[in-house]
Amino acid sequence: MTALRQEFVDDVEALLEVLPPHIYQGLRRSERVNDVLEIVMDLGREPEARFPDAELVLSNRPVAFEDIEHIISRIGAFGEDNRAGIERTLHRISAIRNRSGIIVGLTLRFGRAIYGTIAIIQDIVESGRSVLLLGRPGVGKTTMLREMARVLADDFRKRVVIVDTSNEIGGDGDIPHPAIGRSRRMQVVSPARQHAVMIEAVENHMPQVIVIDEIGTELEAQAARTIAERGVQLIGTAHGNELENLMQNPTLSDLIGGIQAVTLGDEEARRRGTQKTVLERKAPPTFDVVVEIQDWSHVVVHHDVAETVDSILRGFPLSGEVRTRDDDGKVHIEAHRESGSAEPTRPSRRPRPAETAQTLRVFPFGVGRNRLEQAGRELHVPVQIANNVLDADMVMTLKNYYRQKPEPIRVAESQGIPVYVLKSNTVSQMQSALAGIFNIGAEQRDPTTLALEEAEQAIAEVIDRSRTVEVAPQGAQIRRLQHQLAERYNVGSRSRGKEPNRRVKFFPREADELY
Repeated sequence: MTALRQEFVDDVEALLEVLPPHIYQGLRRSERVNDVLEIVMDLGREPEARFPDAELVLSNRPVAFEDIEHIISRIGAFGEDNRAGIERTLHRISAIRNRSGIIVGLTLRFGRAIYGTIAIIQDIVESGRSVLLLGRPGVGKTTMLREMARVLADDFRKRVVIVDTSNEIGGDGDIPHPAIGRSRRMQVVSPARQHAVMIEAVENHMPQVIVIDEIGTELEAQAARTIAERGVQLIGTAHGNELENLMQNPTLSDLIGGIQAVTLGDEEARRRGTQKTVLERKAPPTFDVVVEIQDWSHVVVHHDVAETVDSILRGFPLSGEVRTRDDDGKVHIEAHRESGSAEPTRPSRRPRPAETAQTLRVFPFGVGRNRLEQAGRELHVPVQIANNVLDADMVMTLKNYYRQKPEPIRVAESQGIPVYVLKSNTVSQMQSALAGIFNIGAEQRDPTTLALEEAEQAIAEVIDRSRTVEVAPQGAQIRRLQHQLAERYNVGSRSRGKEPNRRVKFFPREADELY
């Protein structure tokens, strides 16, 4: 991958000139004028300049209404989003108003066009796939977005249209900033109309690429899907630091395919080793690639959003491809692997006891990965899921799968990899197997955990044999947890007997009226 040289292009003086003289002089006395990120002015407080690593008081004189008015009279008009700018620059001035609508605070943010920021993901930009940028506020998403628009328009001669809601990408005024190159810019009268302008851009101007900053509403997410379905490349940003943030955001989850609850049949739930109600991706993602920006020299790339989302929902998330750029501009790529996986070395062929503090790699065949991980966590032993049988220290499976001798079992046995056969697909069965491997006796284990394991074994017998099973007497708190466990597996349960011998009885849900 070619490393590009970074060039910083800004017009610091244009913003400095709108400052009141005493604040201007305070900043001028600093040797870091070109490093300032923003100036904060709140009525009755000392004005401050903020740098990436420090803050500086610019004047001992508190901000007065006259200072705020001095700036307002020298910049453009504020829109509905309380943002204004300076014509032909990328600077942004944001207002804070009181309950009467009077401006009592200003944030003056220095806008900069930085050429070369996309070197770290240049191959992705050139691929023609739709790309969504994520990252914390101020990390440089908009700066990178602007550079992507310029490269696609100038270097690849594509028809690029920018939907510029707050004039933050193309700058203030009717003539856009040179930093966007040949890209065309559509301004948005009101933030509430961004979704409508997105659709208008596709219908009226035949773009090959549409660039959108800060997709933040359901209507905008729907508009983005409509655009993607028409075969237009989308380049955008959204609120959130990581892809998983979008999955947890019902408003924006549609950008990565949407999440829905699906009810499985008994057999399918048992085969997967999950509850009957699970979460699944609803549709193809709007964006093909998600880039999580740590800073301009460090990003995490999810090349296949659909695969990543599906993996997260199944309980074994992918960590993404890590890209870094060194001081010489060279980009280093670390291929992605399953989150939490160790370095790819040839594993030992024997399970190891807990006292060695080494990780046991288990290949689960026909048993629930999420339950196996839970079993390891509750036992406090280092268990890791292996995705390939040849990378495993042991295989864990069920009796009915083992009898069929499928290929993974045959491969394991031919390679001398131990195969542990469970009676049922339950956490308690897995814990029993792991306890034996790691030499953990029952006396070392938490009584609550043992009681829940016994309940889970009883529930498995109810499901498999449609029979009633009672467990050992327990206190009220543990019985409550056992009832919750029954509810989770859709099995009936009742407490019977008198204290201290009161215990829980489990039975098939369809026989509820008999008990």
